[in-house]
Amino acid sequence: MKANKVYFVGAGPGDPELLTIKGQRIIREADVIVYAGSLVNPEVLQGHKKDAALYDSSALSLPEVLQIMVDAAKAGKIVARVHSGDPSIYGAVREQVDGLAARGIECEIIPGISSFTAAAAALKAEYTLPGVSQTVILTRQEGRTLVPAGQSLAELAKARASLAVFLSAHLIEEVATALIPAYGKDVPAAVVQKATWPDQKIIRGTLTDIARQARSEGIDRTALVLVGGFLGDRYQHSKLYDPSFSHGFRSGRP
Repeated sequence: MKANKVYFVGAGPGDPELLTIKGQRIIREADVIVYAGSLVNPEVLQGHKKDAALYDSSALSLPEVLQIMVDAAKAGKIVARVHSGDPSIYGAVREQVDGLAARGIECEIIPGISSFTAAAAALKAEYTLPGVSQTVILTRQEGRTLVPAGQSLAELAKARASLAVFLSAHLIEEVATALIPAYGKDVPAAVVQKATWPDQKIIRGTLTDIARQARSEGIDRTALVLVGGFLGDRYQHSKLYDPSFSHGFRSGRP
C-alpha cells in the first residue's frame, strides 16, 4: 500500500463480510477514511486504526471532499474513500478521480459487490435466464437528475430486458407506469430494500401492485426495483450443462 495515494473502496451492499479482502486491508491501514455515512454500513469500517481520521461525506460538497483527500495525500497519508456498493455504479466517482488527477494525486479503485447483484442473491434470482433475458439494464427513473435522450424507462423497456432500477423507490408509481406498456401489467416485479443488511426487506408482486405494496411497507429509499420475466417461473435450461450440447470442455452425446 502506498502513501500519498487515495484508494476508492467499494464497500459492498451492506454486509461487512461482503467487503473484499483488499478493501478491508485498505480500510484497516488507512490514516484517513472518507465514507458515505448515509449509505455505508458502519460495521464496514470496523478494525480501522485507532488514530485514523474519519470524515462522513454525506453532508460535504465535492470541493470539501477533495480538499480533505488532497491535504491528507500531500501529507504522506494513506487515504481510503469508501463508497457503498461498487463505485462505478451511481458512485459519482469520476468527478473525484478527475479532481484528484488535476491536483497531482494518484488514486486506485477497488471494486465492490453492487446492490443489484446482492438484491438478486436475496431473491435467489438469475438475471440472465435462457429463453427469458440475456440482457441486464441498470438504470434510474428521471427525477431531479435528468437522463439523456433515448434513455427514459419507457424507451429502455422496449428491450424487455431484466431491469434493475436504482435510486427510484420514491418514484415507484412513475416507474410502474413507464414500464407497463412494454412489459405488461402482470410481469413479475420486486423491491429489495437494504440488501444484505440485518433489516433487509423484500417485496414481490407485479407491475400492477408493486408500488402499492412498497408504499404500505414505507419503502421510499435505499431500495432497488427489479422487473422482468427472470423473476418468474418459466425459463429454459442452460446449454452449458445440457448433455447433448458440445463445447470446448465436453463432447455432446445424444
